[in-house]
Amino acid sequence: MNKIAVIYWSGTGNTEAMAMDVAEGIKEGGKEAEVVPVDAAQASALQEMPVFALGCPAMGAEQLEESVMEDFVAEVERFASGKTIGLFGSYGWGDGQWMRDWVERMQNAGAVVLGGEDAICNEAPDDAAQAACIALGRQLAAV
Repeated sequence: MNKIAVIYWSGTGNTEAMAMDVAEGIKEGGKEAEVVPVDAAQASALQEMPVFALGCPAMGAEQLEESVMEDFVAEVERFASGKTIGLFGSYGWGDGQWMRDWVERMQNAGAVVLGGEDAICNEAPDDAAQAACIALGRQLAAV
C-alpha cells in the first residue's frame, strides 16, 4: 500500500507540526502520506491499513486526550494486532510517561510500534524532534 495515514489530535499546534514532519518522512521514503485530524478520521478506515501513525500530546496526568483521541485509540486497539504503528506527540510537563504507556498499550494489543517513544518533545518540536518525526516517517514508509 502506497498511502500511509497520519492521524493526530493537537490542541496547541505542536503535535500537528509533528504530524507534518512524519508525513515529510513518509514522502521521503517514497510513499504518500494522508494527514488527518482525529475528529475528521474514522478508526475503521485503518483496519485495512498494515501501517499508520497516531499522534497525541500528553494531557492531564500524562494521558491521551480524553474527548476524542482516547476513544479512537480504544477502537484501534481492537484491531491493532499485526499492524505496524508509529506514535508521536508533545508534552508540557512530566517526563513522557504517557508515551511509554501508549507504546506498551499498543504492543499489548499486538502491534509493532516503530521507534518506540523516540518521536516526542517538550512543547514545540525543536530540530531534534523534527528529525525524529521525519525518521519515524521514513521507517513507516519502509514497512
